[in-house]
Amino acid sequence: MDQIIDHSKLEREPLNEPAARPRRRRWRAAAIGAAIALGLFLAYLGFAPRKANQAAALPAPAPLVTVSQPLQRALDSRVGFLGQFSAIDRVELRAQVGGTLTEIHFKDGQIVHKGDLLFVIDPRPYEIKLAQAKAALQTATARVALANNQLFRAQSLKHNEFATQETVDQRTNEQDASQAAVEDAKARVHDAELDLEYARVRAPFTGRIGARQVSLGSLVAGSRAATSPTTLLATLVSLDPLYLDFDMSESDFLTFARERARVGGPLADKVVIGLSDETNFAREGTLDFIDNALDRSSGTIHARATVPNPDLFLAPGQFARLRVAIAPPTPVYLLPDAAVVLDQSQRLVMTVGSDATVKPKIVTTGELRGGLRVILSGLEPGDRVIIDGLVRAIPGTKVAPQDGAIHYDPTADQG
Repeated sequence: MDQIIDHSKLEREPLNEPAARPRRRRWRAAAIGAAIALGLFLAYLGFAPRKANQAAALPAPAPLVTVSQPLQRALDSRVGFLGQFSAIDRVELRAQVGGTLTEIHFKDGQIVHKGDLLFVIDPRPYEIKLAQAKAALQTATARVALANNQLFRAQSLKHNEFATQETVDQRTNEQDASQAAVEDAKARVHDAELDLEYARVRAPFTGRIGARQVSLGSLVAGSRAATSPTTLLATLVSLDPLYLDFDMSESDFLTFARERARVGGPLADKVVIGLSDETNFAREGTLDFIDNALDRSSGTIHARATVPNPDLFLAPGQFARLRVAIAPPTPVYLLPDAAVVLDQSQRLVMTVGSDATVKPKIVTTGELRGGLRVILSGLEPGDRVIIDGLVRAIPGTKVAPQDGAIHYDPTADQG
């Protein structure tokens, strides 16, 4: 069968060819872009391993650490104690004569100085007693003058044989008796003057006075000989200097005594002191007393230091920490406490050799002094110890050391 051809359709197709060309161009551009992307991806896959190998071939930079040689210093061996301040002088002010209290010349808790007037007891009875004693002295003195004249006349008459020896002896006895009466009258005057003086109570030394125990108008009892109860007026304690009392164990005392015997003279007697709210030992005192026997119950021996208190800041009864030198100064090495590493039961420091390699060293440590850790053994003067960047220092590895400095602070000792 013959095919029927639509000539009208054949005639219309050439008219649609320009519209199909942009579609074919878009497909061709997409194919070219995909080919380029595939080429770039394949090129990256080939280049990436080479780049990774090059990065792995470059060595990592050595970690930076700070090093320093150990600080050398001569330090004495010290032992710490807990002590308590006490007043060198403490007195209870009591009336030595009785009477009515008429004056008070201080405020409770005030600083008073030696010789200051504190209390006045009514002095009038003692003024009367003094006047009577002076009158008795005048009478005795007049009798002495009369006895002297009578003796002179008796001796003259005896010389001319108008008087007997018995009369002369009698006049001599009267003269001696009258002279003794004068001495007795003088003593009574001194006694009355002393009572009058004790009617005014004065500070025996400089210090801080406590609260008064009496009021104006109180009738106080006094006795110079303390044969009867006396009235307590107030208490007075000295403040500059103060004692710092503490107890030393037998082992510490033995160490102290052996060093003193070895030196052959008095050991360093300076002690450093820190108060309960202070972190350093900024005050100093002088160890001036160790008792002559140990306490059998506690096994300790009492010791005492004298501490200056010019600003009167310290008070008796306060507690303080102190350190006593029990051995003379010896050379030691000092490092920052952070430079010492605890490895189980051993203590290590990390040193850097001449080839910049980290090498650990076992050391023996002591107390903290001047904010630094005392190294008793295990180091040499030329060792370069890592004092900063310790976390980056691995034994056997290389580091990049830079020089640092170690500073000693004598007031930074921690209690």
